Amino acid sequence: MKRACVIGWPVQHSRSPLIHRYWLKLHGLEGAYEKEAVPPAEIDAFLRSLGERGYVGANVTLPHKEAAFAAADQADKAATAMGAANTLWLDAEGRLQASNTDAYGFITHLNQQAPDWNRDRRPVVVLGAGGAARAILRGLLDGGASNIVLSNRSRDRAEALAEILGGRVAVVPWEDRDKALAGCGLLVNATSLGMTGKPPLDLCLAALPADAIVADIVYSPLVTSLLEAARARGNPTVDGLGMLLHQAVPGFERWFGLRPEVTPELRAYVAANLAEA
Repeated sequence: MKRACVIGWPVQHSRSPLIHRYWLKLHGLEGAYEKEAVPPAEIDAFLRSLGERGYVGANVTLPHKEAAFAAADQADKAATAMGAANTLWLDAEGRLQASNTDAYGFITHLNQQAPDWNRDRRPVVVLGAGGAARAILRGLLDGGASNIVLSNRSRDRAEALAEILGGRVAVVPWEDRDKALAGCGLLVNATSLGMTGKPPLDLCLAALPADAIVADIVYSPLVTSLLEAARARGNPTVDGLGMLLHQAVPGFERWFGLRPEVTPELRAYVAANLAEA
């Protein structure tokens, strides 16, 4: 029986088991997907013994994504571009392979929910400069965005990220984030602000065009205060759950040999669990 897991510290909050166990049951596959809470001091040893522990691969969540990338014997283009890995698997020779599916998950969901997001080549405003923001910026650039504005509470961090991306992203100060919305076609919250247990995102949408799309990567709660405010204005919105679901697809295919689909039934199943949490 093939076994995979999600590795994090902490890891109890992860919804990955819900997704992968759903697909295993749906397709009648003999397999298992577990949670592994691994302290930072033990991550290298854990990854080196992944096969010995009976796993064919793993998802990686905070704070281990950079360590997983460093531990891999080989990393694909996506993981190399990010300097971080969220998906691992052992190849036929037992070598640890690494990928990063976060950009794929974001842009796939965005293209499905708002296929015209880049129709007029209007500016895209992204808030945040952490690992999630880096993945989203990669996805947007690969998806054809040509005018991206980035704002973060730490301007130095935003400028460092913009430099990594080759100067294709303009940085505006955090205090000017409201004004930066004027004329944009897409706004993305790539911070944790608005997440359950975190402070809300302080953002005035007055300058946002009425037809601009508003996306939030936060999925707990499913409808954040940002999305609620956008919907009240009539702006189309994209929530964060789809990114989580779509980023899981490539890993499942690697581990269990079948490419699953993100369906309305899966979304409803995971959303119901979020509501109960």
